[in-house]
This record gives sequence, C-alpha cells and structure tokens, in this order.
Amino acid sequence: MDPVTPAHAARYGENGAEDLSYDPEFCGRVVCARDVIRALPMVVFEFLADPALQVEFDGNDNLAKAEAGQRVRGVGDVFRMELTNGKVRENHVVEFLEGQLIAWKPSTLGEAPAGHLWRWSLAATEDGGTEVTHTYDWSQLHDEQRLARARSTSSATLARSVARLKTVVETSA
Repeated sequence: MDPVTPAHAARYGENGAEDLSYDPEFCGRVVCARDVIRALPMVVFEFLADPALQVEFDGNDNLAKAEAGQRVRGVGDVFRMELTNGKVRENHVVEFLEGQLIAWKPSTLGEAPAGHLWRWSLAATEDGGTEVTHTYDWSQLHDEQRLARARSTSSATLARSVARLKTVVETSA
C-alpha cells in the first residue's frame, strides 16, 4: 500500500465492488471544473447547445469553427466542429436535458465515438444564477493516438472554458 492509504483500507477489487469510482485508473481519467454564472440556466444553456458559439469559450484552444444551424435538441443529434488542426469531428449527443445537461462523444467523420465524453451540467442557484459543471471523461478512451491529448486535458483546462463561458454569457446579457 502507498504511504497515504490507511492500512485498514481495501484495495480496488478486494471488497468485490464493481464500481469504477474505486479504480485509481478511472478516477484519474475524469476531470471537472465548476463556477457560478450570473444568468439563468436557460440563458447559459443556449451557448452550450449551439456549437457555433462554443468556439468563443473553448479553453482547450482546440475548436476552430462550427456551421450555424446545428443547435442541439436531444440525444442522438450529431453536430460537426472543425478543429484548429483542420480536422472535422462529429459529436454524438449522448445526454441531454433542455436547460440542464448536454454531453457528447467526439468521433472522426463516419466512425464510432472514440470513447471520451464532454459534459456540461447546469443547476439554478437561489440567487438566480447558474452553477456550471464542465466534465471531461476519458475513462473509456482506448485510441493510443488520442491518449496524450486526453492526459493533457486537466481541470485547469476545463476551468478556462468555464471562465470564458462566464465572460461571454455575462457580457452578452
């Protein structure tokens, strides 16, 4: 056992748990950032659900552009983004609750998603703002060519996106 784990603690798998949250490998593959934006959730959500607007707040500096008219309406929608390296990605929407939650899995054009997921979840605050949580989950990513980039995506990277979203939303009101 490592020096920070109590001697009485079970190691992963010793207690029969199937929950991935006990797996140190899994835990290191999910990062998130959170902040509060002074705007209603529906206002914030419009920026998230319109891929053409996402370029304005991408803290990963990876998105170049998206065609207008791709506003996401539900699970199963697919939108395309051009990356700064010139490649085009299809983004398959896998979670969606209007005004509350949107998540997608990117893929190369015409291929199945590679196994990583981008999620934005929103919760109204008592003072009329929105708590925004941005998550990057690459626990199911197995494409060797994408692992280095995934490893470099940190909570600080996501915090930049949240901060930029906050600025864009609050200055547009």
